[in-house]
Amino acid sequence: MGIKAALPKYELYLYTLVLSVAVLWAASWIVEASTENVNRKSFRENMKPGWHYFGRKMDTADFEWVMWFTKFRNYILFALSGHVIFAKICSMLSPKHRSLIYMIYGLSAVFVSMGWTYITLVLSHCVVLYTVSLVKRKWLCFVAGLTSLATFKMEPMVSWQSGFVTGTFDLYDVLFYGGCGFSIMRCMSFALENCERKDGNYSFLDLLKYNFYLPFFYFGPIMTFDRFHVQANNPDLTRKQWEMWNITVHALVHLGAIVLVDVFFHFLYILTIPSDMKLVRQLSDWSLAGLAYFNLVYDWVKSAVMFGVINTVSRLDHLDPPQPPKCITMLYVFAETHFDRGINDWLCKYVYDYLGKNHDGIFRELLATICTFSITTMWLGPCEIVYIWAFFNCFGLNFELWVAKFFSLRPFSTIEGVMSESMSRRIRGVFNAANFWAIILYNVLALNSLEFARLVATRLTVRGFPLSTLSVLFVTYCGIQLIKERERKLALKEEAAAADEAGKEKVE
Repeated sequence: MGIKAALPKYELYLYTLVLSVAVLWAASWIVEASTENVNRKSFRENMKPGWHYFGRKMDTADFEWVMWFTKFRNYILFALSGHVIFAKICSMLSPKHRSLIYMIYGLSAVFVSMGWTYITLVLSHCVVLYTVSLVKRKWLCFVAGLTSLATFKMEPMVSWQSGFVTGTFDLYDVLFYGGCGFSIMRCMSFALENCERKDGNYSFLDLLKYNFYLPFFYFGPIMTFDRFHVQANNPDLTRKQWEMWNITVHALVHLGAIVLVDVFFHFLYILTIPSDMKLVRQLSDWSLAGLAYFNLVYDWVKSAVMFGVINTVSRLDHLDPPQPPKCITMLYVFAETHFDRGINDWLCKYVYDYLGKNHDGIFRELLATICTFSITTMWLGPCEIVYIWAFFNCFGLNFELWVAKFFSLRPFSTIEGVMSESMSRRIRGVFNAANFWAIILYNVLALNSLEFARLVATRLTVRGFPLSTLSVLFVTYCGIQLIKERERKLALKEEAAAADEAGKEKVE
């Protein structure tokens, strides 16, 4: 489909109106369900005192959000603020050695928060993977790396290793598994990049500088070693025009998102409601659809904000970190679905793109997706719900290719060839709407429960057919067309910018 496949403005206005009304309608039902059931027995554990002047309690079902922005907010802000101040002063004094300075501060912060036994444990895995990287065999690096990762995801090795680190700090468990897991993935990136290096090897100090950069250490995101090494060792600290302004704007946007999520937690109990299946079964089809959608939107916002805070700090250090994940509302193909762009970039670089090449061959794509989701399963921690999530998302990714291959055959390709681009866009939008809900259902089971996802799927495809099914798909179709319009305009801008750049080069 060409980028000039524009739709009439009145049609786009209609889509905007329908989508806005539908989202507000679904949200109002969820607000009503939250208000009327706030005192249910199943809600009491997660409902905490909130905005007294509005008479609202707060949904605290998400431990990660509570950890970051309420209970342990001061600890995290203190550590990151210390890094910014210390790194800035030392970088001004010795810009050539700033990566070493980052490492020293990171090691000190990890030592203070977790102790020397934890650092020793992490260093032991670093030593093993560094030694393996010297052999320069990628398959051996994968075997060693995944074996190390498995020791933090599977018993009895998890209990054995966690026994070395003891303490009363409430964040011990989170910091232990987060720091170890991300360290293994970073060490694997280092090892694989060392295999690619033709002339000599990277030093063990390079690995330590990479792994113990504090903003990324405990919570990610993962920045592949090749990018980090070049950027962290670049002595040129001059900034582009408006760069500090953009960093400030992004920081303010993240602050606004935190406030917005706080509003959500006081009016939309989207995380606690799905845990009460008796209440969920009483909700209307539209409320269920909205609840599933808002759950994924919230998870995206949470990821964008948490990674955004860390990315703001790293951008102050003159790094270009992985971007926040793409908004779930903008996703209608499995190939672009992710909630952690750092892990996604890592998997694409070393597994998915490496094995899948141009992603045009059915069997090669099947191999690439199976390997990718196998590693993802190990990263998330092998369990039944993760197996189910991985299977469905792996299937969805391959099914997209199978459908694309099927419709590229005659007579379908011939029929589309004689269609107008606008009509082709509308027809594709119908398939994309169905795909959008497949993405929602395949991922909400991991965020909530398999029972909740099964109930939503049944209500929208069986019990709600045809009224609920077709109405939800139509609203989704409206959203898809608005997304495609945005993508079309961005593509035209990029095309115009490329043409201007080419024109300037000819003049020169």
